[in-house]
Amino acid sequence: MKTLTALFAAATLTLTAGLAQADVPVDQIPQLVKDGKIKPLEELNQIVLKLHPGATITDSDLDNHHSGSLYEYEVELRDAQGVEWDVDLNAATGEVLKNKKDH
Repeated sequence: MKTLTALFAAATLTLTAGLAQADVPVDQIPQLVKDGKIKPLEELNQIVLKLHPGATITDSDLDNHHSGSLYEYEVELRDAQGVEWDVDLNAATGEVLKNKKDH
């Protein structure tokens, strides 16, 4: 019973925290691309890597903001000098929303 209570509490916290922003499950991404709601992740990765030639992507997430009206692709990368960057893109257009050093 304690496990069930803990799972319910964790799910409630996750749901509450995710009302404005939620990670999109990986298995939903192909359908979003097919429906034209987002660009292919490979294309978005190329936009990010053009901003930081020679960089390596270390993490990425696709988030759904504002109840589905904006998909944001958030990427963390390390450049050739070892500097870490956070880059956010509008996943539908490829527009750069944020490009800053990670402190």
